Amino acid sequence: MMLILNVVYVLIAIAIIALVLMQRGSGAQAGSGFGAGASGTVFGARGASNFLSKSTKWLAIAFFGITLFMAWHASHSARPTTQQNLGVMSQPQGPAAATPAAGELPAQPTTVPAAPAAQPAPTTVPGAAPAPAATGSQPSQELPPVEAPSQGG
Repeated sequence: MMLILNVVYVLIAIAIIALVLMQRGSGAQAGSGFGAGASGTVFGARGASNFLSKSTKWLAIAFFGITLFMAWHASHSARPTTQQNLGVMSQPQGPAAATPAAGELPAQPTTVPAAPAAQPAPTTVPGAAPAPAATGSQPSQELPPVEAPSQGG
């Protein structure tokens, strides 16, 4: 039943969209006074305002009625489960701590977790050329000193 109701629900939504797009805006009435009134209408000189607006109204009523019924059905057909799978939350936590009395602070843990061991920094940069061998035959390459930019006027 809910599958059929969902299909009808989607079809009504598409029909409402189509009917709203076919209707003229409120500014289109001004053009009828200058001779553009009945020239391009399918529904006659009076226009389609009565047919389209009434159709839209009844489709909207059906749309909201189905919406309310589906919400009511979903809330009343939900059955409470006897056992929920809470995953990690359903596992016992170890010894149960006593709840503190009124005005007392809970006991602080006595152990502090150890910091992770420091790892040595990498000595080479990936993708870089190998460092030259440390021999006395190669001249040292020094960069010229960099001067700080002057601040002032």
